[in-house]
Amino acid sequence: MALILLVEDEAHIAEAISYNLEAEQHEVEWVQHGRAAADRLGADPAPDLVILDVMLPEMNGFEVARRARAAGNYVPILIVTAKDDARDRIRGIEEGADDYLTKPFTLDELLARVRALLRRRRWDGVAPEAAPVRSERVGRVTVHFDRFELETDDGAVRLTTREIGLLRALIDREGEVVERGALLEQVWGLRPDTRTRVIDTFIHRLRRYVEDDPSRPRHIVSVRGRGYRLVR
Repeated sequence: MALILLVEDEAHIAEAISYNLEAEQHEVEWVQHGRAAADRLGADPAPDLVILDVMLPEMNGFEVARRARAAGNYVPILIVTAKDDARDRIRGIEEGADDYLTKPFTLDELLARVRALLRRRRWDGVAPEAAPVRSERVGRVTVHFDRFELETDDGAVRLTTREIGLLRALIDREGEVVERGALLEQVWGLRPDTRTRVIDTFIHRLRRYVEDDPSRPRHIVSVRGRGYRLVR
């Protein structure tokens, strides 16, 4: 059972989603306003997943996601919205969302997305469910794929689905140049030619965790005009 924070201002939609999540034995906490969602994400108990509408009173869903990530809160976020625009999808991902679902959607599709985000021992399309859990050393940190954590000298750092997926994609091709388009397609499910800075944002964040000097990276190395290479 998971605690799911549902942020949706339309009562009839919230009721339908809540009913189906509760039928799957999840506990649902519903808030209707963006500011209430931002406040709730700073309180205990921490939810296991957030289902977040974009068009909300007081504060939109993009801003809720941005504030959560800026505060170091990496709870999985599923954005649900009527805005069927590639720019909005990209913006949602850049603000820290882990997945994006456009209205109208079927409840089966929503539940499938929820299961995927909650399935912390499975790689989201990167490896089969039966793949053995492993940890990997990169520089002075250890990546624990099963716990979505980095073990550092200063303690454990929780990672998002996309952060861990990006690390996995680079580690699996250690020493090789991984093209930006391949990372967009594999980790974010975007077209390889999508114009976005999302990879740069995530690489910058990962370097702060794994590099002694993020301004002079030794482990996650940029290859100009192509992509990135991971070096132990």
